[in-house]
This record gives sequence, structure tokens and C-alpha cells, in this order.
Amino acid sequence: MGQYYKVIILSDNKIKKEIIRAWLCPYSYMNGSKLMEHSYIGNNYIQALEHLISPEGMFYMSRIVWAGDYADEEEDMTSNLYSICIDKPNLQLYPNSGDTTCYHYIINHTQKLYIDKEYIGQSDIHPLPLLLSEGNGRGGGDYDGNNIELCGTWVKNIISFEKEFPIDYDELICNFI
Repeated sequence: MGQYYKVIILSDNKIKKEIIRAWLCPYSYMNGSKLMEHSYIGNNYIQALEHLISPEGMFYMSRIVWAGDYADEEEDMTSNLYSICIDKPNLQLYPNSGDTTCYHYIINHTQKLYIDKEYIGQSDIHPLPLLLSEGNGRGGGDYDGNNIELCGTWVKNIISFEKEFPIDYDELICNFI
């Protein structure tokens, strides 16, 4: 069976359990919910998130997870983040809600890493859904290719999109094919 995903924006800090601030459902953007059905450059679902966590967005520099329905249960809970967000998405932007083309850098403030979107190799795969995927490899439609070991390594980290990268951060080169 296939695994389905939602983008979830979490509270700034986890105290006892995760607090969900907002989530976006791929169906609201006319996308499939399997990871590889919407994980590509120029996808309107991903562009909506890019806008939300850019300096112009309401969730600038937020903790993000691409939650899969086969992911592990949350600590001290009987369900995972995907299952907690079973209702209609509580946040929906129009596909062209913000222009993010000027934001070339994906910044991971937790790990002090950045990715240059202009240089992602020969692939049209957007790296953010894969890096933030919780539960990848447990269902059909998940990613299984180059650099698979990087999938999920940014889960629940503080992420933003920026025009420039911080000089004290390291560049992460990931070529998902």
C-alpha cells in the first residue's frame, strides 16, 4: 500500500508533546499525497510551504515535518502526527500566494546547513520533502534512490527559505535522483 504525507508546522519548541500550529494537505493543491507525487521543483504544494516559511510568511523559521501515515507514534501518544491531523487542513493558500523565486536557499537553522536550490544536480526532485520525511521507506510512493540515507535527517528542524545563506553554515549537497 502507499504511504500518504502532509506537511505539518510545529510549535517552536517541544516541551512534553508536539503542538501542531498548522498543516497543509496535498489534495488542496491538486496533488497526490504519496511522497514522490508532489516532491518536485515548481510544485504548487511545496511553493505554498516555501512562502509560509520565507521572511514574508506567517511561519518564518519554523519546525517542519513531512509526516507520513506509516510513521512511528509520537512519544507518549497512541498515534503519529499524520493521524492527529485527520480533519480538513487548517491552512490553505492559493497556489500563487507568494513568489518564492527570489529565495534560492533552503536553510536548516537547527543543523546550521543550507542547500542552494539553483544547484541540486541533474534532478527535478525538490530536496525538502525528502529531508523532512518522517516514515520514508515504509510504503509505496516513497523515495528509493540516490542519497536515501539523507531522507528524514531534517525532521522537526527549524527551516526557512532565504535570499542569502548564513556565512557560518555549511552547504549540503544532495542529489536526489
